[in-house]
Amino acid sequence: MNLPEAPAPEQLSNLLARCALRDQRAFVTLYQFSSAKLFAVAVRITRRRDWAEEVLQEAFVNIWNHAAGYNPAKSAPMTWMTAIVRNRALDWLRRPREVEIDEEHEELMASVPDESPGPEELLRRSLDAGALAECMKTLTEEQQRSITLAFFYGLSHGELAEQMRKPLGTVKTWIRRGLDRLKGCLDESGR
Repeated sequence: MNLPEAPAPEQLSNLLARCALRDQRAFVTLYQFSSAKLFAVAVRITRRRDWAEEVLQEAFVNIWNHAAGYNPAKSAPMTWMTAIVRNRALDWLRRPREVEIDEEHEELMASVPDESPGPEELLRRSLDAGALAECMKTLTEEQQRSITLAFFYGLSHGELAEQMRKPLGTVKTWIRRGLDRLKGCLDESGR
């Protein structure tokens, strides 16, 4: 196959102007003159020939649809078209892809036991959490805060004392008394 000689920028500009007028023959000629170079750009960015073909197709659709917007005073025609291909390629790479899952992978995934809690366990946990939230309301503000920071945010007693700007013994007392009160409340509620 003989490749067409590289056209002058004016020739490409003329072809783009005719594409803007929906001249399909001009579009074919423009494709013949520029597709090899633009394909190389797409391959360089995507690093996959099949993806580059998709990118090039989308880019030429864009070129066809936006040819009227091309301004030769702002850029050379090949620069304008290369920017379109570059942007299409980068968009292509950002798209989420479905992972191809083969049969062996599916069998492996099926053999892994499901350790997630069932509906009964989720309901029990939800009821426990509700009871705990109700019992937390019976604590003093200092007890609620110290228990929340210790058990939900993982702060040590020393870190709690520093955070709350209270002596370590005071913080430990709040936590101990708060836990005692929580235990009593949960026992009363049957949890």
